[in-house]
Amino acid sequence: MSGNKAERTTGEALAAGLAEAGTEVVFGIPGAHMYAFNDALAREAGRIRFIHTRHEQGAGYMAYGYARSSGKPGVFTVVPGPGVLNAGAAVSTAYAGGTPVLCVTGNIFSNLIGQGRGQLHELPDQLATLGSFTRWAGRVEHASETGRMLGRAFGEMARGRGGPAAIEAPWDVMAAKGTVRGGFEREEVLPPPLDEEQVAHAAEMIAAAENPMIFVGFGAMEAGAEVLALARKLGVPVVAHRSGKGVIPEDDPLSVNMVAGYDLYRDCDLVIGIGSRLELPFMRWQWRPEGLKVLRIDIDPTEAVRLKPDAFVLGDAAEACAALVGRVAQGPNRSEAIGAARAAAEEKIEEVQPQVGFLKAIRAALPRDGFFVEEISQVGFTARFAFPVYEPRTYVTSAYQENLGFGYNTALGVKVANPEKAVVAVTGDGGFLFGAQEMATAAQHGIGVVVVVFDNGAFGNVLRDQDTQYEGRRLGAELGNPDFVAMAKSFGLHAERADTPEALEVALKAAIKRDEPALICVKQERGSDGSPWSLLMPAPHGAPPKKGYF
Repeated sequence: MSGNKAERTTGEALAAGLAEAGTEVVFGIPGAHMYAFNDALAREAGRIRFIHTRHEQGAGYMAYGYARSSGKPGVFTVVPGPGVLNAGAAVSTAYAGGTPVLCVTGNIFSNLIGQGRGQLHELPDQLATLGSFTRWAGRVEHASETGRMLGRAFGEMARGRGGPAAIEAPWDVMAAKGTVRGGFEREEVLPPPLDEEQVAHAAEMIAAAENPMIFVGFGAMEAGAEVLALARKLGVPVVAHRSGKGVIPEDDPLSVNMVAGYDLYRDCDLVIGIGSRLELPFMRWQWRPEGLKVLRIDIDPTEAVRLKPDAFVLGDAAEACAALVGRVAQGPNRSEAIGAARAAAEEKIEEVQPQVGFLKAIRAALPRDGFFVEEISQVGFTARFAFPVYEPRTYVTSAYQENLGFGYNTALGVKVANPEKAVVAVTGDGGFLFGAQEMATAAQHGIGVVVVVFDNGAFGNVLRDQDTQYEGRRLGAELGNPDFVAMAKSFGLHAERADTPEALEVALKAAIKRDEPALICVKQERGSDGSPWSLLMPAPHGAPPKKGYF
């Protein structure tokens, strides 16, 4: 923290503090309550780039994509009240995904907060609303508090599992001057130290197991080398669902997708969860092998309460895995069983068409280190087991929120954070129209995302479930769509149709090479997608397969 004193408005102090914290980009929409901050950002243009969006939700999602793909905090600013509420879906996604996203907003005049006078953009209790879906939310009452409040926000975003934070300043406070000492008071955030007894107990549990399996989540994203070293020492498979994809390369012989993982799970006697909520074995797989034990490694102590394991190691995933590697013995060679499960899974996956064919085309066109952003859609769901990922953070999901409208907007933030890398988003026609206006943002700011819109004229999952589970009584599942190619061209994007995997691969390769905003529309017959759900939520071993989402 700088010892120099200066007279600054709260808005100026916030902008300067963000720059001092290392913020390179702020996404958002200017507005009256925020003018003092907006003007300060304009004067910080040499240090902070401002990307204005066409909807507050877009700003929040772009900040999420920026943070999720880079590991650096993503920052966005919106007006209070409706602006905060519009961005709420994105902030709640950051909460679900343990992703550092900071919302900077305003409030009504300080003397009117809580009075219910009906001021512009007033909420009954905005700070409480923000606090309900962030790790921490605070209000700046005077410019001199800004450095401390920013430090707290960045500290909370980095602590433990991580997640979003929010700072608000009342309208009058945002424009009021005060004496400020420095701009950003950094908080030191350290992982909890490893408990040697916990590590020793974990090693004993591993030694007693005959067929352990490792399950990784986003909490292991920075620990790929250590996870792989532990897996190789034990000779065990590593399974990832959506958030853990990329922790280790999926072409490593020990990496298995969720389909192969379920087959291997039949003989599992120890689940080793590393930075994972264990959604696969405890929510999606409705079956447990007899005598199954659970060991969890997590930086968040509350995870030991949320899903109580037989043993728990509190700490950083990389440190914990490294400590275990030195304590466990070399395990047996299980490569034959793992390889057989991988091969059998590929046969099952190949049946989910046409989605798998299109995903193979995308994988062939996308460089190994390119980013793939999914959205809930028939292709997005299928990608969780059918799209191999080779680098950390390159598979971007909305975690358990699974929001429509997430994919394209988030991908724009991913590209801003990784301008030299290819970024491809997949979305359905329904989800894309939740945020299609951000094509204007992509065109105006030159953000070279390629979005592939699968136009099947339906909310595909809803349509399938209504047909298979509710005797074909359809309600709100069939969609009338615009000409997506013409629509994208009107925004200034390169746009074209590609209705086969072969055509999609050619179009994608050309679009990635151009590195310009682009849309590729894949037109499909309504209801033509194969169901991925027997693989996403398999029935218990020996039971008939599930028909739909439920």
